[in-house]
Amino acid sequence: MSDEPQTQTPTRTRALPTSPSPAEAAPPRAGTVWLTRLLVVGLVLAALNLRPAITSLGALLEEVRTGLHMSGGVAGVLTSVPPLCFAVFGITAPRLARRFGPGAVVFAGMVAITAGLVLRPFAGGTVAFLAASALALMGIAVSNVLMPVIVKRYFPDRVGTMTGLYSMALALGTSLAAAATVPVTGALGGGWRAGLAVWAVLGAFAVVAWLPLVRRRGASATGTGAAAGTGPGAGPGASGEAPALRITRSRTAWALACFFGLQATGAYITMGWMPQIFRDAGVSAGTAGVLLAVTMVMGVPLAFVIPRLATRMKNQGPIVVALGLCGLTGYAGLHFAPAAGAWAWALLLGVSNCAFPLALTMIGMRSRTGGGVVRLSAFAQSVGYLISIPGPTLVGTLYEHSGGWGTPLALMAGLMVPQMIVGIVAGRDRTIEDET
Repeated sequence: MSDEPQTQTPTRTRALPTSPSPAEAAPPRAGTVWLTRLLVVGLVLAALNLRPAITSLGALLEEVRTGLHMSGGVAGVLTSVPPLCFAVFGITAPRLARRFGPGAVVFAGMVAITAGLVLRPFAGGTVAFLAASALALMGIAVSNVLMPVIVKRYFPDRVGTMTGLYSMALALGTSLAAAATVPVTGALGGGWRAGLAVWAVLGAFAVVAWLPLVRRRGASATGTGAAAGTGPGAGPGASGEAPALRITRSRTAWALACFFGLQATGAYITMGWMPQIFRDAGVSAGTAGVLLAVTMVMGVPLAFVIPRLATRMKNQGPIVVALGLCGLTGYAGLHFAPAAGAWAWALLLGVSNCAFPLALTMIGMRSRTGGGVVRLSAFAQSVGYLISIPGPTLVGTLYEHSGGWGTPLALMAGLMVPQMIVGIVAGRDRTIEDET
């Protein structure tokens, strides 16, 4: 991100990304270094908890359906609940952050995730199970929105590195829950309730890590907050936000929201349908599961590399195009030679799915203020997750009615084109303040 000062011309104001304020640029004081390190640990632990509630359920969905006597229709609704909750509850994050401080809201999100994971296995019926799941998803939703805000505010000179770190942790948590839930369930006696409940332990670690940060309301987890009075648990007035932005007037905000939504659509389609594509091509069920794991694991190292690379570039369009071309190649391969090139297509789609950490990085780069990042993050993620909801269902419908994967794969590949277009617009070297 550029450190040039704000400049003006007589005909047009061009507000370039500014350097952090003196308060923000102040180095951590000796008494707060340990809190800086604790904030890093807290970010990693929070990110690790942002997907296990979803992927652990996916691994045991059949057992949960049987145990709760859940119909296939209700189970289908259950798989659509996460993006819906992310969209509905994520939009509340800016107001909560202004009232209580972003760190306090993330702490509350970790508490909600942990509570939901503890309560869910003991649900006696479908309604209670859905309610407990919604509680956990509510915590995930607000934390999703505020993670880029925490990074922007407390690590303004390390946005790429810290975004990469928590994106890598998020990908690791996603893969770990998907791969380990079934073996852990077997080790605990084979009951699905224990297999789901065990992930609450990971949530409890995050709660413990965030507690001392939130208790220092008005203090700081870093020198940044200490100087500016904007620690992670800081309350009203701590956000240091700019005057109210009419974010819906920003082309960049809309482009970023559409980019986020299209990449989320591709990710949900891949996670939901890629194993079936391979199985229909003659690949064994076990190998198909491993191929999906390969696709997901690709996000672990690349989620650290891509944000760092993105912050060193004024325009992120070339990265958007490179990831999109990987996706197009992967979908084409699935159509023409799904079994023969299975490993190559899994790798390429894993690279393509790394548009997610890129989108998070661009959220942090497309506003100059903490308040702007809060609004942009909430807007882009809420609108984006709404866009992503129909994708997996539409692919399933096309597959059922066409009797093959030709039409669904054409749709998946076709969506990569607008994803690249809006990604190029979102990646331009400008901020939402320039447009509002």
